Amino acid sequence: MAYTVVGSLTQTIPRILSQDEQYPVSDDGKQLITSLSSKVDLLRGFVEGSRKEKGSKEEDEDEAMTLETRIREAANRAEDVMEHFMYEHLKMVRSKAAVERTDVLYDFRELQIVMKEINSIAEEVVQHGGRRPTTQSGMGLSSETAAPPIVDNVTVGLEKAVEDISGLLCRGPLARQIVPITGMGGIGKTTLARTVYEDVEVIMNFPVRAWIVVSQNYKIENVFKDLASSLETQVEKGIVSDGDTVEDKLHRILTLKKYLIVVDDLWSAKAWDDIRKGFGDPNKLDGSRIMITTRDEDVAAHASSSRISHKMDLMDDKLSWSLLKQKVFPNTELKPDMEKIAKEISKNCGGLPLAIVLIAGILSTAEKTPVSWGAIAKDVKDAVENDAEFRQRIALSYTHLPLLLRPCFLYMGGFPEDHEIRISKLFKLWIAEGFVKDENDAEGYLNSLVRRNLPSITAFKSNGKFKTCNIHDLVRDMSKSKALDENYERRISIGHPDLTLLARAYASTLRSVISFQPNNSSLRSLRKFKLLRVLDVVDTDAYSLPSTVFDLFHLRYLAFGCPMEVPSAISRLQNLRALIIRPSKRSRKYSTDEVCLPLEIWMMPLLTHLVSFFDLLPNPEGAASPLKKLLTLSVVKKLICTEEMMNLICNVKKLAVTYFGDMYKDDYQLNNLVLLSQLEKLTLAVKKGSLLQLKAKPVFPETLRKLTLSGWRFPWKDMKAIAALPKLQVLKLRDHAFQGNTWSTNEECDEEEYGDEDYEEAEVEAKLFLELKYLLIEESDLESWVTEKRHFPALERLVIKGCGKLHKIPNAIGDISGLKQIEVDRFNESLLNCVYEIQKEQDGYARVLKVKQL
Repeated sequence: MAYTVVGSLTQTIPRILSQDEQYPVSDDGKQLITSLSSKVDLLRGFVEGSRKEKGSKEEDEDEAMTLETRIREAANRAEDVMEHFMYEHLKMVRSKAAVERTDVLYDFRELQIVMKEINSIAEEVVQHGGRRPTTQSGMGLSSETAAPPIVDNVTVGLEKAVEDISGLLCRGPLARQIVPITGMGGIGKTTLARTVYEDVEVIMNFPVRAWIVVSQNYKIENVFKDLASSLETQVEKGIVSDGDTVEDKLHRILTLKKYLIVVDDLWSAKAWDDIRKGFGDPNKLDGSRIMITTRDEDVAAHASSSRISHKMDLMDDKLSWSLLKQKVFPNTELKPDMEKIAKEISKNCGGLPLAIVLIAGILSTAEKTPVSWGAIAKDVKDAVENDAEFRQRIALSYTHLPLLLRPCFLYMGGFPEDHEIRISKLFKLWIAEGFVKDENDAEGYLNSLVRRNLPSITAFKSNGKFKTCNIHDLVRDMSKSKALDENYERRISIGHPDLTLLARAYASTLRSVISFQPNNSSLRSLRKFKLLRVLDVVDTDAYSLPSTVFDLFHLRYLAFGCPMEVPSAISRLQNLRALIIRPSKRSRKYSTDEVCLPLEIWMMPLLTHLVSFFDLLPNPEGAASPLKKLLTLSVVKKLICTEEMMNLICNVKKLAVTYFGDMYKDDYQLNNLVLLSQLEKLTLAVKKGSLLQLKAKPVFPETLRKLTLSGWRFPWKDMKAIAALPKLQVLKLRDHAFQGNTWSTNEECDEEEYGDEDYEEAEVEAKLFLELKYLLIEESDLESWVTEKRHFPALERLVIKGCGKLHKIPNAIGDISGLKQIEVDRFNESLLNCVYEIQKEQDGYARVLKVKQL
C-alpha cells in the first residue's frame, strides 16, 4: 500500500512546517523535513507510474516490487516518527512541562535514519527514470496468458438469462449491438456467455461465431491472429487467401458475414479500444452482435452506448442448493441428516457459483458420512480458498483496482462477516483516514467499487442513493489477505475483541480502531494508541472514556456510546472532524438517556459532523465562535433558533431537532431556520405533545432537498409553504405531522383568494412540489386527498402507511408519468384495492407501475 502511505505522508509534512509557533522545530529540522518532502514527491510519482508504463522484463518487475515495498515501509516509519513527535510535544505543553530540546532532537535523529533509506530509494527511482515499470499488478499490456477455463458448464438458475440474452442476440434491430454481461468474479459470467454461445437458436442465426479471451495480460496482435484463424475455418474458400494479412482477413470476413463475437474477461476500457479496431464497420446493418463479459460496469458502459446489458446476481439459497445437488448427487436422494448438512454447505458458499462448484468437487471425493461432510460444512470457506485457481480468480479484482481505490476497498474488507456497513459512516471514516477529501469524492469512489462488483448495495435511501452495503465473505477474505500481504493491517483494526492484545502488537502504528465488543477494562489500553485518527467504541460497557483519549491529538473521528460523560477536555481534540454519540447496546432500551455537551464544543473549529441522539446543545453564552466547517448537526433537543445560533452553525447542510411539547413552552424562533442558507436536509420532530403555537411554526429555506416532519399536527393548509419549496425531492410526514380529514392541493389556487378574472391565471402559475420524487404519509387521520397529477409532476414513489381512515387516493396519482411504485398497508384493504385498480388501468398504457404491500 505504498501509494496510500506516501499520500498520507504528503498530508502530514505540511502540518509541521506550516505551524512554526506550535512546533519548535529547529532550522536543521525544517531543512530535513523539506528535503523529505521533495523526496516524497519523487517517490509518489514513481508509485503512480505503475499504472502508466507498458511492458517489462521479469527481473525489472521483481526489482520494482521490492522498491515499492521499501517505499511503503520507509514512508510508514517517517510518518510514525513525525506524528509521534507532534503527539509527545503537545502532551508536554499541555502538562506544562518544559519542552526539552533533547527530546525534539531525538525524534529528528530518528527521522535522519529514515531519510538515509529514503535517499537510497530515491537514487534507485531516478535510475528508473522516475517511474517504475509495470508489474503484474499494473494495468499495462504484457505477455499473453492462457484463457481462464470454464470451471463448469452447469446452468442452474441461468435459464431465464439465457432466454433473454439469446433474444437480444437473435432479434432486435439490424444495427450491430454490443451486449455486456457483468458481475463479480466467480459469479458465472463465462458460463452464462458460453451457454448462450452454444444455444441452438444462436448457432442458427450467426453464420460465423468466435470466442476470444482478453484477460489482464494480452498482446493485441495475438488476439487478432487467433480471431482471424477461428473465423477463417467457418467461411467458404475464396473469401480470404493464405497471402492476406490478419487485418485483411478480419475486414473481409466481418464485412461479408453476419457474426457473433464473444469478448470474454475484459478488464479495461483501453483493452476494448484496442480490440474493437479489428471488428470492422460499427455501422454494419446485418444483425451482427458482440457479447462482452466483464467485472467492471464502467468498462461495459464504455463498450456499449446502449442500455442493453445483463448484470448477474448471487444465487439465493434455493438455487445454491439446486446447483450443489446437480453437481454432487443429481440422481440420488440423500438421507435427512446428510441433506441437512449439504444444504448448510451450499448456503455457506454465499451464493457464488464458482465456490459451489469447487466445494462440490470436494464433496464428491469425500466420504459420504455425517462426520466427513460435517467437517467440510464447518470449514467451507477455507476449503474453497485453498483452491489456487479460485484465489487467483478472486484476487484479479483487486489486482486491477486503481491505486486510489485500494485503501477504500481494504478498509471495507475489515468489517466483520455479514456486517451491513452504513454508507454515511463509511464516508466519514474514509475522510478521517485521508483517502478522500469530502463526501462527493467518497461517493464517486464507492460508485467505482460498486461498478466493479466488489461491494453489494443492500439498501437504498428514499432519494435513491446508497444507504448500506456489504462485501461477500469470500471477497472479504481476499481483502484481508491482501491487507496482510501489503502490511496494511498495521494501520487499521476493525472488530478486534481485545484492545489490550491489539496494543501490544500495533499500538505505535495503528491509525484506526473500530471495536464492536470490547470490555470496559480494555479501554485503558487506548493510552498506547498515540497516533489514532479513528476511534469507534460505541458498543463498550464503559460509562466514561479514559482521560488519555483526549490526548489523542491526531484523532479526527470519535464515536462512543451513551450515556457517557463528555468532558470539557473534548476541546483538546483540535483535529476532530466527526463526533458521534450513539446509544450503546446496553442502553438502547432507554430512550431518556441524555448526553450534555460542554460549552467547549464551540471551541472546535474543524468539527464537521456532530451526531448525537440524546444531546442538549449548550447555550453559547456569547463566547462561542462560529463552527464554519459544521455540515451535520443531529439530533439536538429543543434547539432555540436564535439569530446568534443560526450564525454559529451557518453552513450546516443536515439538521435534526426534537422538541417536547408538554415539557417546554419556549419560543423556539423556528422562523429563523430560513437563515440557514446551505441547509439541504431537515428533520423536525415533536414528542409528547404539540407545538401549535403560532410562534413555533418554522419557515423553511428554499435550499431544502429533504424534509421530515413528525408529531407537529399542523393543519393541512400549512402545506402550501412546503409545496412551494423549489428543490424539495423527499418529503416524509410521520406521526400526525399534519392533522385534519382533508388535504386538497387545489387550495393553493382557492377561488376565494383570487378574483374571478385572476383565478385562471393563478391556476396556471401555481407550481407545487416541482422536484418531489418521494412522498411518505405515515400515521395520519387523513380521510380525503384531493389533488391533480400536475401538482406532483416529478413523483416516483408514494408510501402510505398507518392511514386507516384513507380508503382511496385520487386516480390522477396514477397518471403521473414518472411514478414507479406505490406502497400501502396490507391491512388497509380498501386502499389496497384502489391502488391495484390504478395499477390495472396503467397497464393498458404499457407502463410499469409496481404496487408493494407493507
